[in-house]
Amino acid sequence: MPKRILQGVVVSDKGAKTVVVKVERTFLHPLLRKTVRRSKRYHAHNETSTIKVGDTIQIQECAPKSKLKRWEVVTTEG
Repeated sequence: MPKRILQGVVVSDKGAKTVVVKVERTFLHPLLRKTVRRSKRYHAHNETSTIKVGDTIQIQECAPKSKLKRWEVVTTEG
């Protein structure tokens, strides 16, 4: 099964080797037929610690690294 890749914005880089990424998704409401935005925060492993708040990055699923970290940073886009 392929690993999921998500794109989002870094909202926190306080943890050691950890970043918190906010991923937004849009979908059409089934009854109202209106576009709805929902966001979710993911804790991702960042080995190099070069990513800062506000950066847009891609994260990928991985084996659990800690209690909350199930994702790792793949690429940084700036």
